[in-house]
Amino acid sequence: MDEPHPLLTYFLDAADGRFPPTDGRVTVLPPLPRGLECSVAFTAHAVVATALSPSDVHAAGPDGYGGSLAPDFLRHLAGSEGDIWTVDAVLVARGVAAPPRLAERLDVDDHPRVRYARTLRTGVRVHGDGRGLVTLADGLAGRRELSIELDDAYGAGTGRGRSLLRDALTLVPEGEPVFAAVSPGNARSLRAFLAAGFEPLGSEVVLRPERPA
Repeated sequence: MDEPHPLLTYFLDAADGRFPPTDGRVTVLPPLPRGLECSVAFTAHAVVATALSPSDVHAAGPDGYGGSLAPDFLRHLAGSEGDIWTVDAVLVARGVAAPPRLAERLDVDDHPRVRYARTLRTGVRVHGDGRGLVTLADGLAGRRELSIELDDAYGAGTGRGRSLLRDALTLVPEGEPVFAAVSPGNARSLRAFLAAGFEPLGSEVVLRPERPA
C-alpha cells in the first residue's frame, strides 16, 4: 500500500485544531499523484506541494500571509501553459452516528458535477435525492472530500443545501473528518456548508503544471 502524501497530515492535524506555526513561512512538499500540485494557505503559514525544488519555490517570493496564492506565484508553479483552478476555502466536518439518509445514484455518471469530481479525485461515489447530488471521493492528498450540487428546479433559499449536507454526513463514519473545497464567491454554497456545521481551515489552489518531459 502506498504511503499517504505528507500533505494529508496537515489537513488531519488542522481538523483536530493543530495548525502549522504562524511564522509566515512556506513549507515545500513533493508533488501530488496524477500530475497535480497545490498551494495551501493556513493562518500565517503556507504549504506547497510541487515538483519544483524548494529553492525554486522560495526564489519566487511566496509567504505565509497570502503570497502563496498570488497569481504570479501560481503561474510560476504551473508554468506558462499549466492549468490553475480556482481559489477555494477549505472546510471540514465529521461524520455523524446515524443510518445513511441518502441513496446511491448510479444513473448520473454524465452529470457535470460527477465528471468534474473525477478529474481531480478517485473512488468517486454519488448519492442524492430530489434536492440534489452529493459526491464523496478520495481527494487532495487522499483526504475524504464531499461536494454537492442542488437541483435548481426547486428554487433557492429553502434550506435544501444545509439539509442535504447534514444528510450527507450520515454517509461518513462517525467522527471521521470529511473536507470540502468551496469557492468564497459562491456565497450561497458557503453559507450552507457553514450552517451544516463545516468549519474553515484555510484556502487552496490546485494546479496541473506544464513540466518539461
